Amino acid sequence: MALNSDKPLKLYYSIKEVAEMLNVSESMLRFWEKEIPAIKPKTTGHNIRQYTCKDIENIKVVYHLVKVRGFKLSAARKMLRENREGVESNSRVLESLINVRTELQELRRQLDYLT
Repeated sequence: MALNSDKPLKLYYSIKEVAEMLNVSESMLRFWEKEIPAIKPKTTGHNIRQYTCKDIENIKVVYHLVKVRGFKLSAARKMLRENREGVESNSRVLESLINVRTELQELRRQLDYLT
């Protein structure tokens, strides 16, 4: 059986790992968890948060609205409630564009090095 590279290797991520992925503080993630109903990580008996890939995608959407687009958290909550699919789609498109820009900048640096 071949390894499916599209499937994540971990089922759960700690709050520290998620905070490092998005370059935000752990306390901000806990605050967003209280304010945004879509963010509900699993907790163990000792109140240790375990984030799934779906939880991380929800957090990325909130991050896009609050940190990238500059909305207040209440406006982000309202947008998610009214047009979740549109917001998620815009977030994915923007993330793809940022990745493409990063790759192009790296190619340009390599070409400048050659000339």
